Amino acid sequence: MFDNQEKYLIQNIKLFALDMDGTVYLGTQWIDGARDFLDAVERSGREYVFLTNNSSKDPLSYVDKLAKMGLNVGREKIITSGDATIEVLQREFPGKRVYLLGNDLLKKQFADAGIVLVNEELEQHYAKDGNIVSDMEKKTADAVVVGFDTSLDYLKMCVVCDLIRDGLPYISTHPDFNCPTETGFIPDAGSIHAFIEASTGRRPDRIIGKPYADIMEHMLGRTGFDRSQAAMVGDRLYTDVAAGVNNGMCGILVLSGEATMDDVAVSDVKPDMIFDSVADMIPYL
Repeated sequence: MFDNQEKYLIQNIKLFALDMDGTVYLGTQWIDGARDFLDAVERSGREYVFLTNNSSKDPLSYVDKLAKMGLNVGREKIITSGDATIEVLQREFPGKRVYLLGNDLLKKQFADAGIVLVNEELEQHYAKDGNIVSDMEKKTADAVVVGFDTSLDYLKMCVVCDLIRDGLPYISTHPDFNCPTETGFIPDAGSIHAFIEASTGRRPDRIIGKPYADIMEHMLGRTGFDRSQAAMVGDRLYTDVAAGVNNGMCGILVLSGEATMDDVAVSDVKPDMIFDSVADMIPYL
Protein backbone atom coordinates (compact mmCIF):
# COMPACT_ATOMS: atom_id res chain seq x y z
CA MET A 1 0.00 0.00 0.00
CA PHE A 2 2.43 2.65 -1.11
CA ASP A 3 3.60 4.63 -4.09
CA ASN A 4 7.09 5.06 -5.52
CA GLN A 5 8.03 7.77 -3.01
CA GLU A 6 7.15 5.47 -0.11
CA LYS A 7 9.10 2.65 -1.74
CA TYR A 8 12.11 4.97 -1.70
CA LEU A 9 11.49 5.71 1.98
CA ILE A 10 11.47 2.07 3.05
CA GLN A 11 14.64 1.32 1.14
CA ASN A 12 16.42 4.01 3.20
CA ILE A 13 15.36 2.67 6.59
CA LYS A 14 18.27 1.12 8.49
CA LEU A 15 16.52 0.28 11.77
CA PHE A 16 13.04 -1.15 12.30
CA ALA A 17 11.68 -0.65 15.82
CA LEU A 18 8.94 -3.25 16.07
CA ASP A 19 5.99 -3.38 18.39
CA MET A 20 5.33 -6.95 19.46
CA ASP A 21 1.78 -8.18 20.12
CA GLY A 22 -0.35 -7.51 17.05
CA THR A 23 2.69 -6.67 14.95
CA VAL A 24 4.93 -9.76 14.90
CA TYR A 25 2.88 -12.16 17.01
CA LEU A 26 -0.54 -12.65 18.57
CA GLY A 27 -0.23 -14.23 21.99
CA THR A 28 2.25 -17.02 21.40
CA GLN A 29 1.65 -17.40 17.66
CA TRP A 30 3.74 -15.70 15.00
CA ILE A 31 1.79 -13.58 12.54
CA ASP A 32 2.13 -15.15 9.09
CA GLY A 33 5.39 -14.09 7.48
CA ALA A 34 6.75 -12.25 10.54
CA ARG A 35 9.71 -14.60 10.98
CA ASP A 36 10.47 -14.27 7.26
CA PHE A 37 10.43 -10.49 7.65
CA LEU A 38 12.94 -10.60 10.52
CA ASP A 39 15.22 -12.83 8.45
CA ALA A 40 14.89 -10.52 5.44
CA VAL A 41 15.79 -7.46 7.53
CA GLU A 42 19.01 -9.13 8.67
CA ARG A 43 19.87 -10.43 5.18
CA SER A 44 19.54 -6.89 3.83
CA GLY A 45 22.10 -5.60 6.33
CA ARG A 46 19.52 -3.70 8.35
CA GLU A 47 18.70 -4.10 12.02
CA TYR A 48 15.58 -4.50 14.14
CA VAL A 49 14.70 -4.14 17.80
CA PHE A 50 11.51 -4.94 19.66
CA LEU A 51 10.04 -1.87 21.37
CA THR A 52 7.21 -2.40 23.83
CA ASN A 53 5.31 -0.22 26.29
CA ASN A 54 4.52 -3.18 28.54
CA SER A 55 6.30 -2.59 31.86
CA SER A 56 4.79 -5.64 33.56
CA LYS A 57 7.50 -7.80 31.99
CA ASP A 58 11.24 -7.30 32.05
CA PRO A 59 13.39 -7.68 28.92
CA LEU A 60 14.56 -11.18 29.85
CA SER A 61 10.92 -12.32 30.03
CA TYR A 62 10.59 -11.35 26.37
CA VAL A 63 13.87 -13.05 25.51
CA ASP A 64 12.52 -16.24 27.10
CA LYS A 65 9.14 -15.91 25.37
CA LEU A 66 10.72 -15.45 21.94
CA ALA A 67 13.07 -18.39 22.55
CA LYS A 68 10.07 -20.60 23.30
CA MET A 69 8.60 -19.41 20.00
CA GLY A 70 11.79 -20.40 18.18
CA LEU A 71 13.58 -17.04 17.91
CA ASN A 72 16.83 -16.66 19.83
CA VAL A 73 17.71 -13.01 20.40
CA GLY A 74 19.83 -11.24 22.97
CA ARG A 75 18.62 -8.84 25.62
CA GLU A 76 19.94 -5.96 23.47
CA LYS A 77 17.10 -6.59 21.00
CA ILE A 78 14.43 -5.84 23.64
CA ILE A 79 13.58 -2.29 24.71
CA THR A 80 10.76 -1.68 27.19
CA SER A 81 9.21 1.40 28.74
CA GLY A 82 10.81 0.19 31.97
CA ASP A 83 14.26 0.51 30.35
CA ALA A 84 13.55 4.07 29.23
CA THR A 85 12.11 5.04 32.62
CA ILE A 86 15.22 3.78 34.38
CA GLU A 87 17.38 5.94 32.10
CA VAL A 88 15.30 9.03 32.93
CA LEU A 89 15.57 8.34 36.67
CA GLN A 90 19.32 7.74 36.49
CA ARG A 91 19.85 10.95 34.52
CA GLU A 92 17.39 13.32 36.18
CA PHE A 93 16.78 11.83 39.64
CA PRO A 94 20.18 10.33 40.51
CA GLY A 95 20.20 8.70 43.93
CA LYS A 96 16.59 9.72 44.62
CA ARG A 97 14.24 7.44 46.53
CA VAL A 98 11.39 6.10 44.42
CA TYR A 99 8.05 4.57 45.27
CA LEU A 100 7.32 2.25 42.34
CA LEU A 101 3.85 0.98 41.56
CA GLY A 102 4.90 -2.16 39.71
CA ASN A 103 5.11 -5.91 40.01
CA ASP A 104 8.12 -7.88 41.24
CA LEU A 105 9.68 -8.12 37.76
CA LEU A 106 9.70 -4.35 37.35
CA LYS A 107 10.91 -3.77 40.91
CA LYS A 108 13.82 -6.15 40.35
CA GLN A 109 14.71 -4.45 37.07
CA PHE A 110 14.76 -1.05 38.80
CA ALA A 111 16.73 -2.32 41.79
CA ASP A 112 19.27 -4.08 39.57
CA ALA A 113 19.82 -0.74 37.79
CA GLY A 114 20.58 0.98 41.10
CA ILE A 115 17.24 2.74 41.61
CA VAL A 116 16.56 3.17 45.34
CA LEU A 117 13.08 1.80 46.07
CA VAL A 118 11.18 2.58 49.28
CA ASN A 119 8.17 0.35 48.62
CA GLU A 120 8.64 -2.04 51.49
CA GLU A 121 8.90 0.50 54.30
CA LEU A 122 6.00 2.63 53.08
CA GLU A 123 3.71 -0.34 52.51
CA GLN A 124 4.61 -1.85 55.90
CA HIS A 125 3.83 1.47 57.58
CA TYR A 126 0.45 1.71 55.91
CA ALA A 127 -0.43 -1.92 56.62
CA LYS A 128 0.52 -1.50 60.28
CA ASP A 129 -1.27 1.76 61.02
CA GLY A 130 -4.11 1.44 58.52
CA ASN A 131 -4.09 5.14 57.74
CA ILE A 132 -2.43 7.61 55.44
CA VAL A 133 1.32 7.70 55.16
CA SER A 134 2.66 10.16 57.75
CA ASP A 135 4.56 13.32 56.85
CA MET A 136 7.73 11.66 58.13
CA GLU A 137 7.18 8.60 55.94
CA LYS A 138 6.45 10.75 52.90
CA LYS A 139 9.90 12.25 53.23
CA THR A 140 11.43 8.84 52.57
CA ALA A 141 10.24 9.10 48.94
CA ASP A 142 11.40 11.69 46.41
CA ALA A 143 9.35 10.57 43.39
CA VAL A 144 6.59 8.19 42.33
CA VAL A 145 6.72 5.94 39.28
CA VAL A 146 3.58 4.17 38.09
CA GLY A 147 3.90 1.15 35.82
CA PHE A 148 1.61 -1.65 34.66
CA ASP A 149 1.26 -3.31 38.06
CA THR A 150 -0.25 -6.78 37.61
CA SER A 151 0.05 -7.31 41.38
CA LEU A 152 -1.94 -4.17 42.19
CA ASP A 153 -3.89 -4.15 45.45
CA TYR A 154 -5.83 -1.58 47.47
CA LEU A 155 -3.04 -0.95 49.96
CA LYS A 156 -0.62 0.05 47.20
CA MET A 157 -3.24 2.29 45.59
CA CYS A 158 -3.75 4.07 48.92
CA VAL A 159 0.00 4.62 49.33
CA VAL A 160 0.58 5.85 45.78
CA CYS A 161 -2.42 8.20 45.88
CA ASP A 162 -1.30 9.61 49.21
CA LEU A 163 2.18 10.35 47.88
CA ILE A 164 0.89 11.85 44.61
CA ARG A 165 -1.68 13.92 46.48
CA ASP A 166 1.20 15.29 48.55
CA GLY A 167 2.83 16.68 45.40
CA LEU A 168 5.72 14.30 44.71
CA PRO A 169 6.98 14.16 41.10
CA TYR A 170 4.75 11.65 39.29
CA ILE A 171 6.18 9.67 36.37
CA SER A 172 4.50 6.88 34.41
CA THR A 173 6.11 4.21 32.27
CA HIS A 174 3.46 4.34 29.52
CA PRO A 175 -0.08 5.52 28.69
CA ASP A 176 -1.92 2.41 27.39
CA PHE A 177 -5.40 1.98 28.86
CA ASN A 178 -5.66 -1.70 27.98
CA CYS A 179 -3.25 -4.56 27.36
CA PRO A 180 -4.23 -7.12 24.70
CA THR A 181 -4.34 -10.78 25.66
CA GLU A 182 -5.29 -13.90 23.74
CA THR A 183 -8.80 -13.70 25.21
CA GLY A 184 -9.40 -9.94 25.12
CA PHE A 185 -8.14 -6.94 27.06
CA ILE A 186 -7.03 -6.29 30.64
CA PRO A 187 -6.61 -2.88 32.34
CA ASP A 188 -3.16 -1.36 31.76
CA ALA A 189 -1.23 1.61 33.16
CA GLY A 190 -3.57 4.22 31.68
CA SER A 191 -6.47 2.73 33.62
CA ILE A 192 -4.39 3.03 36.80
CA HIS A 193 -3.77 6.70 35.92
CA ALA A 194 -7.54 7.20 35.76
CA PHE A 195 -7.99 5.71 39.25
CA ILE A 196 -5.24 7.94 40.62
CA GLU A 197 -6.65 11.04 38.92
CA ALA A 198 -10.12 10.36 40.32
CA SER A 199 -8.64 10.26 43.83
CA THR A 200 -5.93 12.95 43.60
CA GLY A 201 -6.87 15.21 40.69
CA ARG A 202 -3.42 14.67 39.14
CA ARG A 203 -2.31 13.19 35.86
CA PRO A 204 1.30 12.01 35.40
CA ASP A 205 3.78 14.85 35.14
CA ARG A 206 5.68 12.80 32.55
CA ILE A 207 4.90 9.66 30.55
CA ILE A 208 7.90 7.79 29.17
CA GLY A 209 6.54 5.19 26.71
CA LYS A 210 5.19 5.42 23.18
CA PRO A 211 4.13 7.83 21.70
CA TYR A 212 6.26 10.11 23.85
CA ALA A 213 9.81 11.21 23.13
CA ASP A 214 11.68 9.61 26.05
CA ILE A 215 11.37 6.01 24.88
CA MET A 216 12.27 6.93 21.31
CA GLU A 217 15.35 8.88 22.43
CA HIS A 218 16.33 5.90 24.58
CA MET A 219 15.94 3.58 21.59
CA LEU A 220 18.09 5.80 19.36
CA GLY A 221 20.74 6.10 22.05
CA ARG A 222 20.83 2.34 22.54
CA THR A 223 21.07 1.51 18.85
CA GLY A 224 23.24 4.41 17.63
CA PHE A 225 21.03 5.25 14.64
CA ASP A 226 19.86 8.68 13.56
CA ARG A 227 16.11 9.29 13.65
CA SER A 228 16.13 9.76 9.86
CA GLN A 229 17.27 6.13 9.54
CA ALA A 230 14.63 4.65 11.86
CA ALA A 231 11.06 3.46 11.47
CA MET A 232 8.53 2.60 14.16
CA VAL A 233 6.31 -0.28 13.05
CA GLY A 234 3.15 -1.24 14.89
CA ASP A 235 -0.55 -1.98 14.86
CA ARG A 236 -1.71 0.99 16.97
CA LEU A 237 -2.05 4.48 15.55
CA TYR A 238 -2.04 6.42 18.81
CA THR A 239 1.05 4.79 20.32
CA ASP A 240 3.18 3.02 17.69
CA VAL A 241 2.63 5.15 14.59
CA ALA A 242 2.43 8.38 16.58
CA ALA A 243 5.76 7.49 18.24
CA GLY A 244 7.34 7.49 14.80
CA VAL A 245 5.73 10.43 13.07
CA ASN A 246 5.74 12.69 16.16
CA ASN A 247 9.43 12.12 16.81
CA GLY A 248 10.96 12.65 13.38
CA MET A 249 10.96 9.01 12.31
CA CYS A 250 9.02 6.99 9.79
CA GLY A 251 5.74 5.65 11.18
CA ILE A 252 4.52 2.40 9.60
CA LEU A 253 1.11 0.90 10.37
CA VAL A 254 0.40 -2.80 9.96
CA LEU A 255 -3.20 -4.01 9.85
CA SER A 256 -2.49 -7.30 11.61
CA GLY A 257 -3.60 -6.13 15.04
CA GLU A 258 -5.76 -3.35 16.44
CA ALA A 259 -6.07 -0.57 13.85
CA THR A 260 -8.14 -0.72 10.66
CA MET A 261 -8.33 1.48 7.58
CA ASP A 262 -11.53 2.96 9.03
CA ASP A 263 -9.48 4.06 12.04
CA VAL A 264 -6.91 5.67 9.74
CA ALA A 265 -9.63 7.67 8.01
CA VAL A 266 -10.72 9.39 11.23
CA SER A 267 -7.36 9.58 13.00
CA ASP A 268 -5.23 12.69 13.39
CA VAL A 269 -2.20 10.38 13.21
CA LYS A 270 -1.35 9.65 9.60
CA PRO A 271 1.08 6.78 8.89
CA ASP A 272 3.86 7.27 6.38
CA MET A 273 3.12 3.77 5.09
CA ILE A 274 0.45 1.12 5.62
CA PHE A 275 0.84 -2.63 5.07
CA ASP A 276 -1.41 -5.57 5.77
CA SER A 277 1.44 -7.17 7.72
CA VAL A 278 5.21 -6.88 8.16
CA ALA A 279 5.58 -9.68 5.61
CA ASP A 280 4.37 -7.31 2.90
CA MET A 281 7.48 -5.17 3.36
CA ILE A 282 9.87 -7.97 2.43
CA PRO A 283 10.01 -7.30 -1.34
CA TYR A 284 11.11 -3.69 -0.74
CA LEU A 285 13.97 -4.21 1.70
